[in-house]
Amino acid sequence: MEYYSYILAFHMIAVFSWMTLLFYMPRLFVYHQENLDKKDFTDVVKIQEVKIYKIIGYPAMLASIFSGIAMLIINPILIEQDWMIAKLLVLVLLIIYTLSLEKFRKILEEDRCTKDGQFFRAYNEVPTLLAILIVTFVITKSMPIYFSIGISLFFGFIIYKILTLKK
Repeated sequence: MEYYSYILAFHMIAVFSWMTLLFYMPRLFVYHQENLDKKDFTDVVKIQEVKIYKIIGYPAMLASIFSGIAMLIINPILIEQDWMIAKLLVLVLLIIYTLSLEKFRKILEEDRCTKDGQFFRAYNEVPTLLAILIVTFVITKSMPIYFSIGISLFFGFIIYKILTLKK
């Protein structure tokens, strides 16, 4: 337990770095798709997309996962708590989302993407919702069902409005 605080600090720094990818990459996708007629611009955005994923985001995700596992090994009682199980389930969704960003990045790199800027604007809301749920579970040490449902519905509405906005 003497190293737990240091691992927790590292974990939080890694999560913050991972969030950089989760919040910024879809914005790059918006700029990419909305400027397809400007090859010089999209070439620069493609470089940014590769760097933010491979140099910052993906390694930070792995560091978050491994430091989280280390904390669970040091303090295994956490895994018996409902809020931690809920956090881990939402974490799986966040990992899937991260991997989907790489899938989209590759499709965009090959100029084969059929999604538009509106889609990526809406897609950009997903990690915010998941982060709110995770932070709420961790801080409150509970799994507030009504809050979780309410915030999910609220973000569902936001995503719907983004997708249905007139261009």
